[in-house]
Amino acid sequence: MRELFESTIERLLSDISTADYIRSAEGGMWSADLWRALEENGFQLAGAPEAIGGAEAGWEDLFVIVRAAGRYAAPVPLVEMLLGNWLLEASGIGARSGVLTIAAQGTLRWEGERLSGDLYHVPWGRHAEWVVTVVGDQVVLLDLACADGVVPGSNIAGEPRDNLLFKAAHCAASAKLPSAMPASVLQIGGAMLRSAQMAGALTALLELTSGYAAERKQFGKPIASFQAIQQQLAVLAEQTAAANVAAETAFSESGDQLASFSIAVAKISTADAASIGAGIGHSVHGAIGFTQEYSLHLLTRRLWAWRSEFGSSTFWSTQLGKYVCAAGEQAFWPMITHSKQHQLPVAEIGSV
Repeated sequence: MRELFESTIERLLSDISTADYIRSAEGGMWSADLWRALEENGFQLAGAPEAIGGAEAGWEDLFVIVRAAGRYAAPVPLVEMLLGNWLLEASGIGARSGVLTIAAQGTLRWEGERLSGDLYHVPWGRHAEWVVTVVGDQVVLLDLACADGVVPGSNIAGEPRDNLLFKAAHCAASAKLPSAMPASVLQIGGAMLRSAQMAGALTALLELTSGYAAERKQFGKPIASFQAIQQQLAVLAEQTAAANVAAETAFSESGDQLASFSIAVAKISTADAASIGAGIGHSVHGAIGFTQEYSLHLLTRRLWAWRSEFGSSTFWSTQLGKYVCAAGEQAFWPMITHSKQHQLPVAEIGSV
């Protein structure tokens, strides 16, 4: 299944999610044809049960979809929908079709059987039909037709990050969080998604940068033949490989419960790699790397944006450091070799 997912999503996104297409999306256009193509291939419901048209894929298989979404900067909430539907299924509400997104931050509160408050930085909120969030110990599904307002916003990559306003809104569905699942599940899951997206974007950045270095000539020979450039490309390759390994480990160790320890490691590794990689990409490209017309910024601006979403490297380093120090020296090696068995304390994982 993983190989089929990877070959199909790579081909689909490489055909549609081109540089010009992404620029149009940054201008405010909803990517209807891309979303339709993804629906026709069943990617939005890839993790959902077969009974509703899904493939029942686990996170290990879904990794290649999320990484490809980052590699091609897909301007749709595909990865958010995968996480939202996973949580809906886990809580017994059931996955949804249409355009679904998630909200990890907000001030929603129950007023009897209705909800009031705001949801912050919702990916593609203005285009979504449904939003999944957690209020107290409840998984909540809201129909965005019930929203009292949408305050448009965006990250530095031009991707919609909107605030949604609700006043005494009817809840489409709600259910208690599954046992042992933390209220911060969407923040933890969101960090996992962004780690894979950054790994994909770094892969594309490495290909673009090394290709440019092989073609660009200085003093009669490709700049890739100069030792200084080779050293920078080697560092970029190292960071890209480390990011991919860390992100894939987080996905492979997640199942009914998200592997928060490995996810923290992945978010730290990929965020740091994003900072280093983006700098190298612009350095090797020189002046052309800073132009609007060249596609480098479509990757680097997303790396800069995604590294801080759902918790920055500093945030997750703090959580991980506290946990490691509290566990003591005897637990350190088992923690590294059996990371799947460790979960960060839920109380310490708060809002960004």
